[in-house]
Amino acid sequence: METKIDVITETRIVAIGKSDPPGSIDRKLTLAGGIIRQGGLVAFPTETVYGLGGDALNSESSRKIYAAKGRPCDNPLIVHIADMTHLDRIVSGIPPKAQKLAKAFWPGPLTLIFRKSEVVPYQTTGGLDTVAVRMPSHPIANLFIRKAGGYVAAPSANLSGKPSPTLARHVVQDMMGRIDMIIDAEGVEIGLESTIVDVTGDIPVILRPGYITQRMLSGVVGETDMDVTIYDGQSTQAPRAPGMKYRHYAPRGELVIVEGEPQNVVRYINEQTALREAGGARTGVIGTQEVLSQYQASSVKNAGRRRDASMVARQLYTFLREFDDEDIAYIYAESFADSFDDSGFGQAVMNRLLKAAGHRVIHV
Repeated sequence: METKIDVITETRIVAIGKSDPPGSIDRKLTLAGGIIRQGGLVAFPTETVYGLGGDALNSESSRKIYAAKGRPCDNPLIVHIADMTHLDRIVSGIPPKAQKLAKAFWPGPLTLIFRKSEVVPYQTTGGLDTVAVRMPSHPIANLFIRKAGGYVAAPSANLSGKPSPTLARHVVQDMMGRIDMIIDAEGVEIGLESTIVDVTGDIPVILRPGYITQRMLSGVVGETDMDVTIYDGQSTQAPRAPGMKYRHYAPRGELVIVEGEPQNVVRYINEQTALREAGGARTGVIGTQEVLSQYQASSVKNAGRRRDASMVARQLYTFLREFDDEDIAYIYAESFADSFDDSGFGQAVMNRLLKAAGHRVIHV
């Protein structure tokens, strides 16, 4: 059943700059926190992407989040906290390995999945008996969560299926008239959503790759597993965490990933863009710096150096949104699967690209 959106007559935009006096920031975030406490919705920046926040312990607030995003209600929300002492209230227990991971990576871009306590409504968890929890490191996010009562449910602040927002203007494009407030605190640092790890079993399982890599996790708790559905576009399983089941991060244009030796990739992409352009369609390319000048298309995006996953991550969603603004019908992206260093962050970039492309990959 489709959830009816609550139309907001005015979405207030509150700007917070790095040079703003602490008192001014405090007043603005107190106002934003009050909206959450009263059951409203506020978009706010984190170090990963902008989040769409509501009261995690209020089932009606979670309903509003799903409605504002047009998000399936079986897709779990992440509960954001600002203090480790707040965790006990919303989980039924904290396994030793979870404690180690939280100590190592919180606050930061890591979400942990626990058995939930009775205080967390099923509307927040997508009907699951588990709850996803994160403690962001972004100072604005941290203070906002405290002002909001300590428990903020927040998926990314975009319409469901579209690229996640890394700038406040992206949130404005998607959420004006749908939510009560947008906190504009400039861009985010990482640009991809958090790593999600299920810690309810003996061995932690990565459900969504991110900045915190499998190598980093294993360095703290030893053996970890990767969920088999992460790179499987055919999975019909119910999502255990955000981003697992449904097509995500997608531009309006058709996106294809092209994999192979660099010169073969350039040749294939230029052949395809020439054909599409001859038919009257506008084309776009996401390419690396080393071969960028060789591409021919209506719009060519510089993803940075081939070995720098963090640069690609920071810009990826912005590129996809810009293609929409430029009315690009066909997009071709280099595959970054074998391009990055061995840090493991490239795994997260490819996960998002595959989701955005609907797992369309051409090997040349």
